[in-house]
Amino acid sequence: MNKENLLVNTLRFLSAEAVEKANSGHPGLPLGVAPMAYSLWGKHLNINPKDDKWINRDRFILSAGHGSALLYSLLHLYGYDVTIDDLKNFRQIGSKTPGHPEYGYTKGVEATTGPLGQGISMAVGMAIAEAHLAAKYNKEDLKLIDHYTYSICGDGDLMEGIGYEAMSLAGTLGLDKLIVLYDSNSITIEGSTDIAFKEDVEKRFEGFGFQVLKVADGNDLDAINKAIEDAKKEKEKPSIIIITTQIGYGCPQKVGSASSHGAPLGAENIKEMREYLAWDYGDFEVPKEAYDLAKDQLLEKEKVYDAWKKLEETYKKKYPEDYKNLEKALNKELPADLFDEDFFDFKDSMASRKASGLALNKIAEKVDYLLGGSADLGPSNNSEIKGQTWFTAENRAGRNIHFGVREHAMAAIANGILLHGGLSSYVATFLVFSDYMKGAMRLSAIMKLPQIYILTHDSIGVGEDGPTHQPIEQLSMMRTMPNFNVIRPADAVETAYAWKIAMESKETPTALCLSRQGLPNLEGSGEGVERGAYIISKEERDLEYIILASGSEVGLAIEAKESLEKDGHGTRVVSVPCMEIFDAQDETYKEEVLPKSIRKRLAVEAGATGLWYKYVGLDGKVLGLDRFGESGPGSEVYKHLDITADNLIEIAKSL
Repeated sequence: MNKENLLVNTLRFLSAEAVEKANSGHPGLPLGVAPMAYSLWGKHLNINPKDDKWINRDRFILSAGHGSALLYSLLHLYGYDVTIDDLKNFRQIGSKTPGHPEYGYTKGVEATTGPLGQGISMAVGMAIAEAHLAAKYNKEDLKLIDHYTYSICGDGDLMEGIGYEAMSLAGTLGLDKLIVLYDSNSITIEGSTDIAFKEDVEKRFEGFGFQVLKVADGNDLDAINKAIEDAKKEKEKPSIIIITTQIGYGCPQKVGSASSHGAPLGAENIKEMREYLAWDYGDFEVPKEAYDLAKDQLLEKEKVYDAWKKLEETYKKKYPEDYKNLEKALNKELPADLFDEDFFDFKDSMASRKASGLALNKIAEKVDYLLGGSADLGPSNNSEIKGQTWFTAENRAGRNIHFGVREHAMAAIANGILLHGGLSSYVATFLVFSDYMKGAMRLSAIMKLPQIYILTHDSIGVGEDGPTHQPIEQLSMMRTMPNFNVIRPADAVETAYAWKIAMESKETPTALCLSRQGLPNLEGSGEGVERGAYIISKEERDLEYIILASGSEVGLAIEAKESLEKDGHGTRVVSVPCMEIFDAQDETYKEEVLPKSIRKRLAVEAGATGLWYKYVGLDGKVLGLDRFGESGPGSEVYKHLDITADNLIEIAKSL
């Protein structure tokens, strides 16, 4: 057995043995995919385990994240901090080798994957980031940013709608440095792909605008290597390499069978594997020749890294201002004067979506590493950076991105942009369509990415578009997500503070939930937003009632408060733009805002009521909507559904 095949089989056995020891995992993919993974990592992937944040490294995403044992085996062999003991602790609590790859947890893992389709979509974002940074920083004589983004995906990735969305956009944008290796093994958990997936993938990707390459035998290292070389030569299109493999290859009783997908092979089958592959080594034993080959290949990669470091030094001396700007972008450094008085100055009343657009553009003028776009709703979301061009196949320098009607892929692609480094990103759509983005939003939170979600048309104020476009449960959905800030500002000033929170966030995504309808500028609104909730209108008499509200309903609450005060009832209005931030405050501040002694509490928000009871308690009441909306002018819909100041007053007096 030559050294290359020895290393391929090392990957197979380390993966299968890790799954076997854990009595949990997915051995089938690693057994079939090991040759393409080796070809890519050994001969093409420019990485440096000693500098895992190197900005010009090639990016690799295992989109078929259930095959994580293979990724950990690669990391072990190619010098990352994953030991044999870590492989033995696969899928155990606190180990470096969790069940699916987790970004920020294991060095060398570029993205959290497992939910199928997310990985290849994030890879598109990484390729966009590489292209944009190259256009921005590269010079004719010095290419500072010049690398590839690779992803290994399976049938499931291509069945998922998000994968379809992302690949379509990648082709449209001509992302020539994106290379997808497709593990075409014709098997899913339920059996042959023929039961649900008979389309011609080659024609589909040709239709997307990809270069399509094919390898008939997934064990043919020379053919795989040549296909990757051909993919790298293509300068106008992304590439997909369709590699025909056998799931569970090397295990005679499991090869080609769905039973090898998601369960340990069993001791007897691993014994048969040893015989079939002539593997004369013990459990978790790595042949010296395999280590030596990987080490030699790492030395070649180190030469590439060293050459780039010399280029970097030359660039730093020749283009010091550009290099300094790149460093600021990599460190997410914000200008000291970004949030000056002018940033919070709004003379006119306006919809919070309009205020958001103004805030976005004030930020973008001073933060040149911010880019993003909308799912074909830019004019409605107020999400365009004015005076900036669009990112296209012909113009990589553009900071505005046309994502098309592709909400789910849009969010995942933006995650990939953030994961790449050197850029901040935002995406935009209607709040009700956050449903389409949920999977990617959840990964933003899990990966601790400070992604910014602009979500406009945030209530029944949408009006005539009716129940399909009027969000009810979406705020609650997002608010129950760990490590995710949902901010629903009451006016323009609160909106500006919401943007400040989003831009200063280091590891928490932010959803900005914004009105379509105009909102008055409220007296007392301001920096209290940064504490999640604050007293926006203080009681004039002995405190009797507390009214809590968010967004457009804060104005209703103040209107009701003024009437209650005239009737002799001391009433406080608390604006609650962000429950998550308020809940994280100390008990002293919470008591100042919501004194426990005051039991007459009510909350108002034009959405699902459930989460508000943690503030109003068993004695309080919530005015909201636990039903879908109605089609009609927004102001009339509010009246029709009784979300009014008069109804608030009646409820208060009934407490």
